[in-house]
Amino acid sequence: MTAVTTGGTVPAPPKADAVPVPAGPPKVKSDRTKANLATAMHGEALAHAKYMLFAAHARQTGYPATARLFEGTAEVELREHFAGEAVLAGLVRDTGDNLRTAVTGERHEATSMYPEFAERATAVGDTAAARFFRDTAADEARHAAAFQRELDRLR
Repeated sequence: MTAVTTGGTVPAPPKADAVPVPAGPPKVKSDRTKANLATAMHGEALAHAKYMLFAAHARQTGYPATARLFEGTAEVELREHFAGEAVLAGLVRDTGDNLRTAVTGERHEATSMYPEFAERATAVGDTAAARFFRDTAADEARHAAAFQRELDRLR
């Protein structure tokens, strides 16, 4: 942050070379490579979300150039890295398959993941986290229902 506090220059944000993500099967054979791609995609998605939050904070606290740096890097993480990994992993399929994948994921979060997180948080006295996890589980259930309605509509 020396540049920010001493009047130096903040590096220009990188430009993302957007990778198109067509629907299709995985481009890799190995289960280990598929698992590595899943791990990498989670990391890139988290980096994108995290950098966008960092950018919002930088902008709110008077560092617009730093915000642009975070935003540009976030775009590279999403549109270049995540997208390239998604192509290799065959993440995007036809719309029906994509909806079924979404329903399965949202239902898991609503019925297993977040309720378990809430239970664990309650057990150790983290009541705010437990409440947040319960509320999020309810949101995820609504998402699953919306995706299911759309899937039913397409049939």
